Amino acid sequence: MTELAPVLSAIWDQDKSWKRDTYVKSGGYSALKKALGMEPNDLVQMVKDSGLRGRGGAGFPTGMKWGFLPPDDGGPRYLVVNADESEPGTCKDIPLMMANPNVLIEGVAITSYAIGCNHAFIYLRGEVVHVYRRLLQAVREAYEAGDLGKNIHGSGFDLDVTVHAGAGAYICGEETALLDSLEGRRGQPRLKPPFPAVAGLYARPTVVNNVESVASVPAIVNNGVDWFTDMGTERSKGHGLFSLSGHVERPGQYEAPLGITLRELLEMAGGMRGGKKLKFWTPGGSSTPIFTDEHLDTPLDYESVGAAGSMLGTRALQIFDETTCVVRAVTRWTEFYKHESCGKCTPCREGTFWLTQILKRLEAGKGTDADIQQLLDTCDSIAGRSFCALGDGATSSIVSSVKLFREEYERHVTEGACPFDHAASALFDYSSEPTTEEAHA
Repeated sequence: MTELAPVLSAIWDQDKSWKRDTYVKSGGYSALKKALGMEPNDLVQMVKDSGLRGRGGAGFPTGMKWGFLPPDDGGPRYLVVNADESEPGTCKDIPLMMANPNVLIEGVAITSYAIGCNHAFIYLRGEVVHVYRRLLQAVREAYEAGDLGKNIHGSGFDLDVTVHAGAGAYICGEETALLDSLEGRRGQPRLKPPFPAVAGLYARPTVVNNVESVASVPAIVNNGVDWFTDMGTERSKGHGLFSLSGHVERPGQYEAPLGITLRELLEMAGGMRGGKKLKFWTPGGSSTPIFTDEHLDTPLDYESVGAAGSMLGTRALQIFDETTCVVRAVTRWTEFYKHESCGKCTPCREGTFWLTQILKRLEAGKGTDADIQQLLDTCDSIAGRSFCALGDGATSSIVSSVKLFREEYERHVTEGACPFDHAASALFDYSSEPTTEEAHA
């Protein structure tokens, strides 16, 4: 069985792990001091050589993204950390920032130095006020210790960090919509090109990286390229946080080398809840095509998951057992995408509305066989035709679920109702909860 690789999560179980003193006792901020003694270009090359790929879902090589910035023209350039974690099932960045915000701040400082940035922004989802407060506290401690501000540790490098709380919109996880929101405009995707590396925040060269991507940089600087490349697979290097949720005995964050399998992770997590059979699961959140128990031994790396017909995404492993109605689950996800569509383009704005209508009809047992085909036709009208990837994500679970469980869709039609007991698939038992009257008694 593949061993876990606690790197980002190494001090999560320590007392007051979010405090700077705790982080420093475990070697924190030593990578920043080491990086400040290196040439910026050497840092960029180190991250390129490590093979670190974006941990926000797309998997684009991080060092290559840094290298896309044009030559310095004397004007400002920016680093923006995408902390707008909103994908259903994705829950890795928020625990990371809660348990150890300092590893992110150290990563921000190193990345900023490498790309020549003197003002970095952390764009956080506005609803997570507790994380916002913790980040502000960590940034304040970093300023007081000289890890941020003017002439950091006598290096001559200046860096200011602004923590910005968004208004709460899934679309702001798309990097250009995030930049518009950060500039005070309505969060909607921009037309590309120009790409953020050329004209991003305030029309200046900008690097947008995910929380986990930036937080992975200090360990690479401290331990070296070979240490990082020894983990993972040939083309998917390093470690990552795998978020297990749903019908498992011990849901949570499991940090392991890329290439681990769900079978191995389930064994670590105590197996399926109540010993039931695995029915379907998402390898990278609700916007990725679903898998079944046939994919238990698929290595969880970018290439293997892609070859099997899905995407690794954010490694949000939502696990569903045999008690779950796949039509119901897909309907709930689609309702989310309908609600979160920014409305800028017609395929996504109108298409997600009609997908929801059809799915609700099918789930209630009032649909027809023609509705199943209409569902697929509508998905075909959205995928690849929307302004950003939200439309593609909204169709992924639908198309894959019909492909894998078409007979279940047809049962809803022939039986005139959902054939599943939804109470059996609930994660919690609400039957013992007191009634409103009893609670107020």
